[in-house]
Amino acid sequence: MKTIIKKYGFLALTSAALCMSGCSKFLDESDPSNFTVENYFTKPEHARSSVNSIYASLREPMNSGFGGGAWTMTEFATGQAATDLGQAVDSYFVKDLQNTADNNYGLSYWQNYFKGIANANLSIAKIPTITMDASEAKRLIGEAHFLRAWYYFNLVQLFGNIPLVTEPVDLKSEQLRPNQAPAGEVYNLIVADLKTAEAAGLPWVDLTGKASMGAAKSLLAKVYLTMAGYPLQKGAEYYDLAAKKAEEVLDSKQFRLFDTYADLHNPAKKNVDENIFMIQYKTQIVPGNWQELIIPYNKNISAYSAETGGIYATADFVKSYEPADLRAKEGQFFFTKFTNQDNRNLVVDLGGYFLYKLFDVTAHTSTANSDLNWSLIRYAEVLLLYAEASNEAAGPGAKAYDALNLIRRRAKLTDLQSLSKDQFREAVWRERWHELCFENVTWFDMARLRKAFNVTTKGFDNFVGHKFSYGPVLTDRELLFPIPSRELRNNTNLIPTPGY
Repeated sequence: MKTIIKKYGFLALTSAALCMSGCSKFLDESDPSNFTVENYFTKPEHARSSVNSIYASLREPMNSGFGGGAWTMTEFATGQAATDLGQAVDSYFVKDLQNTADNNYGLSYWQNYFKGIANANLSIAKIPTITMDASEAKRLIGEAHFLRAWYYFNLVQLFGNIPLVTEPVDLKSEQLRPNQAPAGEVYNLIVADLKTAEAAGLPWVDLTGKASMGAAKSLLAKVYLTMAGYPLQKGAEYYDLAAKKAEEVLDSKQFRLFDTYADLHNPAKKNVDENIFMIQYKTQIVPGNWQELIIPYNKNISAYSAETGGIYATADFVKSYEPADLRAKEGQFFFTKFTNQDNRNLVVDLGGYFLYKLFDVTAHTSTANSDLNWSLIRYAEVLLLYAEASNEAAGPGAKAYDALNLIRRRAKLTDLQSLSKDQFREAVWRERWHELCFENVTWFDMARLRKAFNVTTKGFDNFVGHKFSYGPVLTDRELLFPIPSRELRNNTNLIPTPGY
């Protein structure tokens, strides 16, 4: 009997009583074929399957269609994304800085990431009760701690003070409707979780896409960098921690930049080289349906039937690249023309700058079933993280220049040298904006730096007061996304986000 189990953590599974026609009494015993939290965690394979379930929540915000996709929320919040998908109203609310607590994008992140946390808590609590190889159990628990850290890190950046739940919760638990914890406490847990993952014996690289030592150290470096900035403002000490942790990744020699930008959206390059940690997809099994959102609106270029025009880059942002920058050239990070689906000899003008760095060419030209993973941590980001953090800690050193210039060389730009600390800082920021665009990184940089890239001056404005190229002006309320109204109704202990 093949059984598929979903463990949500907050609610224990219970057996339903059966009543047959003409029966005189309910059965006293529970159905032994039904799994519950109490009887499931008995075999080593149960440990592995419980940890596998934690990864599933990574995929949910990526789901896309005519209603948009939650993953676009932080892209529209940068002012560098446009859309032609009129019915995806949540996109417009964020893009035009008219967001509300009823936005379904924020709800998707909140519900799915807390579901991931609940599943992680369950694995962390129950795997030690299973008789199994101790080193394998330690690795699995390390994966669970890494994933819990990932979910909490994203949630605390998105929503600020959030509930901090570290144990399995049932209907009788005091934590069923938890209060919010200060952001500092959440960050303390994130750091502790990632240190546990570091010590778990994970391999530096995992070709199957599971959490690895490289992913744990890279994420910890990113957490330290964020803690150095807003809202915690821990400053120089944490920039130094970030630099040293990123340097461990660089010195491991386990990762490298791809030679070409085409490899960034090549399904054959999953979980290798530049791709340190990714959301896993598999054609015909779990295809990535976010492809539908990046196709130009009804241009008949794709094998997909739904061409939504859900998200693409503003022309002002693309034009902010240096003239020689390869990334802004046709068919690198962006594309403005493509062949007609019915006649591949016919070139179609797309009318905008669409996201070629996320484009699964095979899926769009033939299969309509993507095999492309979504990258969550790239080696390019770790290089830039090291360059920024080491500059903040001690000024621009030779290794920081090397890290920054590796990114620039691939873009066919000249090496930078002899910059002041302030000049180097903004040079790294510009590379982050241009290299990591449309990968759910830029808005988080804006929030931790309290800065926004001015596509006209090529400099950086203060976050509050920054004007998007198409008109709206950022205020301090945009430093967080609102806790969803549905969650506020379900848990009256939650305090609404200021401004919403």
